[in-house]
Order: sequence, then C-alpha cells, then structure tokens
Amino acid sequence: MFRHTMTSVGLMVGVAPLALIAASAQAQTAPDPAATPNAAIADQTVPDAEQDIVVVGTAGGGTRRQDAAFAVTTISNEAIARAAPNSTADLLRTVPGVSAESSGGQNGANIFVRGYPSGGDAQFVTFQVGGVPVFPPPTLSFLENSQLIRLDETVQRVEAVRGGTGSLFSNGQPGLTVNVVQRTGGQDFHGLAKVSYTDYDEIRGDAWISGPLGKDTGFMVGGYYAQGNGLRDPQFRAEKGGQITANIHHDFGNRGSVEVYARYLNDRGQWLLPIPINVGANGKISAYPGFDAGTGALAGRETRITTNVAGQRVDLADGRGAKVINTGLSFDYEVADGLRFRERMSYLGGRADTTGLVPADAPISAAQMAVNLGGTGSTVTSLTYANGGGAVATGAATQVLRAGIWTVDKKLTSYVADTALEWSAGSNKLTGGFYYANYTTRDTWALGNQVLLTAEPHARLLNLTLNGGRIATQNGFTSGPGFIVNAYYEGSDYAAYGVDELQITPELRIDGGVRWQQHVVDGTIRTPASNTVNLDGNALTLYDNAVSVFGSPRQVNYKKSEWSWTAGVNYDFTRQIGAFARYSRGNSFPQFDNLREGLTNVAQIDTYEGGLKVSTGMLNLYATVFHNKFDGLATVNLITTPTNPTPTPVTAVGGAKATGVEMEGVLRPFGGFSLTAAGTYLDAKYKGFFTGNGTINNTGNRVQRQPRWTWRVTPALDVNVGGFKPSLFATLQYTGDRFSDPENLQVLPNFYQLDAGVSVDISDRLRLAVTGNNLTDTLGLTEGNPRIIGGQGTGAILARPILGRSFRFSASAKF
Repeated sequence: MFRHTMTSVGLMVGVAPLALIAASAQAQTAPDPAATPNAAIADQTVPDAEQDIVVVGTAGGGTRRQDAAFAVTTISNEAIARAAPNSTADLLRTVPGVSAESSGGQNGANIFVRGYPSGGDAQFVTFQVGGVPVFPPPTLSFLENSQLIRLDETVQRVEAVRGGTGSLFSNGQPGLTVNVVQRTGGQDFHGLAKVSYTDYDEIRGDAWISGPLGKDTGFMVGGYYAQGNGLRDPQFRAEKGGQITANIHHDFGNRGSVEVYARYLNDRGQWLLPIPINVGANGKISAYPGFDAGTGALAGRETRITTNVAGQRVDLADGRGAKVINTGLSFDYEVADGLRFRERMSYLGGRADTTGLVPADAPISAAQMAVNLGGTGSTVTSLTYANGGGAVATGAATQVLRAGIWTVDKKLTSYVADTALEWSAGSNKLTGGFYYANYTTRDTWALGNQVLLTAEPHARLLNLTLNGGRIATQNGFTSGPGFIVNAYYEGSDYAAYGVDELQITPELRIDGGVRWQQHVVDGTIRTPASNTVNLDGNALTLYDNAVSVFGSPRQVNYKKSEWSWTAGVNYDFTRQIGAFARYSRGNSFPQFDNLREGLTNVAQIDTYEGGLKVSTGMLNLYATVFHNKFDGLATVNLITTPTNPTPTPVTAVGGAKATGVEMEGVLRPFGGFSLTAAGTYLDAKYKGFFTGNGTINNTGNRVQRQPRWTWRVTPALDVNVGGFKPSLFATLQYTGDRFSDPENLQVLPNFYQLDAGVSVDISDRLRLAVTGNNLTDTLGLTEGNPRIIGGQGTGAILARPILGRSFRFSASAKF
C-alpha cells in the first residue's frame, strides 16, 4: 500500500566474483549500510554477511547474490520506501522483464512475466514469505498471491527470480517467484515510527520494534494501519485496514537457526475497473466528457448499498481484500559436518472476498439501451432516477451504461511443508528435498446483477420502462444473478526434488536438478442450470425474467504428475566480466477454475536464457537474453455481449513463444550521483492459440497486455547541506503500445510516466519525505474491456487508466 514514484532495480545474474547491483537506482545511490553509520534502517539489525544472501530460487540454504546462477533481483526496504508503490504488485514494475498493472487498486493486480501468456491476474507469479508460498496456487479467479500480503516497514527486503531454478523449488513456479524477507531482532533495540498523508486525504501509520529476548534470541513486531477514500474517490470510505507481523528468531551458534512468525492481515480497498474513455478517429485517447481519467470513479453514494432482485444486500465498501492469518516456521541445522537439515512450513487461513461495480458496456443513448434490453422495436416510455429526482431526458445527449454488482466470497486454507537435506563435500553440494502442500477454497459467486446508470462519475441509478408496459428495471437493476458458483475445492501437491552444484574450477561452476510433482484436485461444484427462472412469473417485468439457478452438484477429480528439470553454467572471464547460461523445463498445472470448465491441460514451458555482465567502480552494465516456448496453455475468461451482459465462461487454449532482451546499468560519474537506465525488448507471439471456445485462431498475434518496449531512466542525487542530507530522485518510464485482447483489436497506446521525490534526513533519527506519482497527469491505459471479444471501435469505450497525479508526505523517526 506504499504509493507513488517508480524506480529501477538491478538484475543480478550468476557470476561469482562480481560486485552486483543491489537494488534500485535509488538504493544504489543511498549510503552503503556496511560503510556508513547513517545507513538505511532496513539494514541496521542484520549482519552484513546476511545482506548478501538470497533465499529465493535456492534449495533452502540461500546463496550469495554474486553466486546466483539465475536472474534474481533484490529490493531493500530503503528502495521500497523510495519507490512508494501503489500496492505489493506495483513494486514488481521495478523488476526487469515484468509488467505489473496496479491500476485496479491495491488488490487483484495483473502481473505478466517475460511474455508468459495470460489474460490477467498473475498465473505465473508466486509470492513467498520466508521462502514458503503464501498460497500455493498462484492464481484463482478473483484471487492472486499479492492480495494476501502487504508491504510495510517490517519488510527487510524483497527477492524476485525469473525463470531459472524456479521450476525446481517451492511450488515449482516457472515464471516469477517473489520472496518477502521480514526483519528479525538482534542484540540491540531498534525501532521506527512513521506517519504519512496524501493529497487525497489518506492517512497511514507504520511502526516496528525489535530487540533481544536472550543471548541468541531476538524478536520483531510491527505493522501498519491506513484509511482513506482512495484517489478515485467513490464518496465513501473505500480503503481501510492494516497488518501486524511478529517473529522470534534464535541462533544455534554456527550450526543454524530457527524462526517462527505470524502475520495478521485485515485490509480492503476499492476494486478499480474500466471507466468510460474516448477514442478519436485517429486512435488518440482522451477523457470521456465529465469523467476525469485519473481520478474519476463510477461508484458513488447511490450504488454503495443495493439489494438485487434475488434479495442479496451488497455494500461496495467491502471492496476487495483479505482477512487472513499466516503463520510459519523456518528451521536450519547442521546435524553433522557437511550435512544440514532444513524444514520450512506455513499455514494460512481466512477470507479473500471481492465486491465490485463491474461495467458491462460503454456509454450509449437511452434509446439504444431500450433496444438492448427489450429487443428490436423497443422504445423508451419513461426514464427516471431510481432514488428520486424525477424524470431524465431521453435525448441523444443523455448517455447511460450498465454495470454489474458482483460478489465473490472465498474462504481459504493452506498448509505447506518443505523438507530438505544438504550434503557438502569439497567443491560439490548435493541437495534433496520433499515438498507438500494442501489447500482449500470455498467459493460463493454472484455475478451479473446489472444496474442501469448515468454515464458520469458517482453514477446514479436509473429506472426504465419500455413500450408495451414492459418494466426493464427494479430499483435500477436490469437483471438478477447470472453466473453463479457454489463450490468447494481441495488441492494437494507432492513433489520431490534434487539438485547438484559443482565448482569445477575457480572460474567455472555448473549445476543441474530435477523435480517430480503430482497435482491432485477434488471438488464439488454447483454452477448455473441450463434453464433460468422468472422470479415473479410476470413476463412484463424484464429484470427478473432470466435469473440463474443452481444446477445439480458435480464432482471434479484430477490427478496428474510431471517432471521438471534445469541445468546451468557460470563462467568468470575476469573479475569484471562474467557470463551464465541456463536451460529449464517447467510445468504449470490446471487450478480450480480451469478444472471447473473442463480444462485439464498442463502448460509446459521451456526457457533458454543467458547473461553477460560488466562491473566496474563507475559503471555496471547487464544484458540478459531469454527465449521461452509455451505449450498447453489454457485460460477461462468471462465474456459479455450488448444483448447479454451476463458473464459467460469462454475458454482460450494453445501455445506461444517469446524472445526478449533485458539491459540495464548504472553510471556513477561522481560521489552522490547516479544515472540508472533499464530497458526490455520483448517479441512474444501466440502459436496455435485459440480463443472464443476454439473459434478464433490468434496465431501470429502479439501476446496480450505485454509491450514490445519498456524503459526507464532514473537520476538520483544525495548531498549534504549544512548538516541536512537531502536525496532527490526521479524516474521517467516508457510503456510501449500493447493489445488488451489476444485478437489484437483493442489497442492500448504507449505512454510516458514521470515520478519524483525528495527525502531529507534532518538528523540521524528523523526523516521527512515527499513523493509524487504521475506528475504530468498522463492518461495511460493498462486494460481495455476484458469482458468482450473483439474491438471497441471509436467514440466512448471502456478502459482502465493509470491513477492520476498525486503526492504523499511522510515523517519518520527511528532509534
């Protein structure tokens, strides 16, 4: 829930003796915690040696970043604070090769990795805490991993690995694995208190404290609480909640350690969805009249609390979020010389519910809406405000639209255990382990529930009567529940893995490993019956003539196993130049929603990657090339039409290929100043990929939502003025044009975004900061209308823009 100002991060590829980029451009220019007493508080309670260890992408013991034989990024707490991302997922825009869309709010982000095809959510992204998945399935409909964890000041750093060894460890994620590392206590007391306030009236408080419980035992406890209406103000408290985290860490001398932790999250925010946008004949986008593209919200006081035609009461203030507890254990112990035992486990339980106002169609005239609701020849008899206010003009100037009031309730549990033995002998290290996960979800969905609205911010509910005495609405509702689900799923994953690392010479290291995994799912599902019902039996009341009812329960039983493997090599030409190469085969098993729709495909991903790195005192330059091949992809999309706005599941299946180059570097011409530049080129296309339930062949089309070009440039300056220590930083980012849909008919134009900030250390303990996001108030689109197949034409369309210009002010004190 940090907000504003983007930053760049360094890619760390496996070249053993090189000094690698540590995090973002801002982090690179910040004082070195090992050399400066005024270092970032994120590093004060952690020994320097531990700062060089990454856990993600390893068998459990961790490895020095310099030795990592895969593309990994680490982002320190200081870098996170300067980046001030809008959400947990928004931080990932700083990771090369990753596209993260946070325009939907702090929950339910869309995250894309290196051309991996996906229609949304985060199918190929797994979040971990302490090296264990937060929730083993990376994505279910209306739930992705970043929704279950927030970034706050208790986070020491974030690690992210793309491709590489990810398909061997944890839940076998071949795409992106993100590990959140929390602070732990040491022998001294430390703490921080921070308060921040935005220009859109959000207030937030953060705090943490850590210290000793004994000679070799420490504790940490902290969290945050925040509330506000959000930048897209819906006229009610849309953002509210917090998180508290605590852990106890004990060291067994040089033989190992044990840590237990617990995190409670209770936070919700508005689910931001497409709004009306204008598209000119030349394809240029602009704000829809009366609707600010950066701050406008369709929801308002009238739509906040409603009761649909089936009698369900819904409050949009419930929004999208999570109320979960996550506990875990990490144990590492040397049982004999050269032999280590590791155990990591976690439990998660709670809810992750979604309530939102989901637009179904772009603004049209009331006359056209009459035809859509009543069929050819239908005309308007009356159009009135549903909650008083009299009649509404029905001329061409009056524009209306429909939006669904959707509810998706999910009750979750998960248990994960990862057990490993590591044996080291001379220059060889062999690791074998077993991974087990059991997870459940109980889903209750009520989609559809369309309401007729004025096409304006804080839209008003409308009632419409058609010729022939037909009543199209009830209290604004034009339909009842459409796609409904009542389901209970249970999944289990069993995996065994082994990996061997061999340092052949001081310059050459090779590694290889295999993983066998079995994926088991059982479920009981009820979805809509083939028939609908007329609730009141009156054919003239159109709003309840086709309400969905549940069909008979049906069973889902799935069991499948697959092998994954990888092999890599590192070679250091000199202390300044090194290279690595890797091949990996990974798999992505079908999760609950795919199996509900009969999609049993196992996606198979082959990844070829290699990197070259140059590192000197003044310049760091990195280049990574990758090629991915995808087979057996399968997704389910919820599609609507103008005459049938009820969401209907439609499948997409097939393959794709992607080739890309990631380049980044930092120039430090003099002390206190750095200039970081990063860019990604991606050529990702579908191959034998069919949408529309197999009716549309998208072979040769670009993979949706992922641009060919992205780049960012970040200058940063640290100075010392009269005892004060200001730091100035800015990021200019370019996002190339993309297509919102696999059919490549909904164009998302390229855009630039400028963010900046300044922080001032008043003393060693007090810091003031201000960050600004989207300073030029750019209108940049991240999504078109995902509910339709095909283009939207010109004029008024539905699309989701980035958030408008905003500022955050903060003050923090530490000890």
